[in-house]
Amino acid sequence: MKDYSEPRMHTAEHLLNQAMVRLFGCSRAFSSHIEKKRSKCDYRFSRGLTAEETVELEKRVNEAVRADLPVRKDFISLREAAEKFDLGRLPEGTGDRLRIIVIGDYDACPCSGPHVSSTAEIGGFRIISSSFGNGVLRVRFKLGTAGPATKG
Repeated sequence: MKDYSEPRMHTAEHLLNQAMVRLFGCSRAFSSHIEKKRSKCDYRFSRGLTAEETVELEKRVNEAVRADLPVRKDFISLREAAEKFDLGRLPEGTGDRLRIIVIGDYDACPCSGPHVSSTAEIGGFRIISSSFGNGVLRVRFKLGTAGPATKG
């Protein structure tokens, strides 16, 4: 997996992925680029988002942010993880145990990056644009003011 250096933005990516899964029934992003100022996620999708869908997607992520959900690390066996998660983005040579990031009862996903300890630390989430081409929906987003200090 990618090395992410921005815990707030990285945790927001998890929330966006789960909102996409819940709202559209699609898979999590197959590619992402996480930066401090703005980030983007790419999804296999059949079309672009409508303005109403964009508003709803942003609303759902912000609801999870405001819910102040705890973010914790669990460790499970690779075999157990394979039964629960898509492991297609794991790098080769992954060990026998995987770290799972659990965000309240909203999301759980294998991940090696740093995260905040609570979703309230993310601040406001805003979709700045989206585009569609060649079966790929790209969602670009940025965050508002940070909350309390973050941890890895």
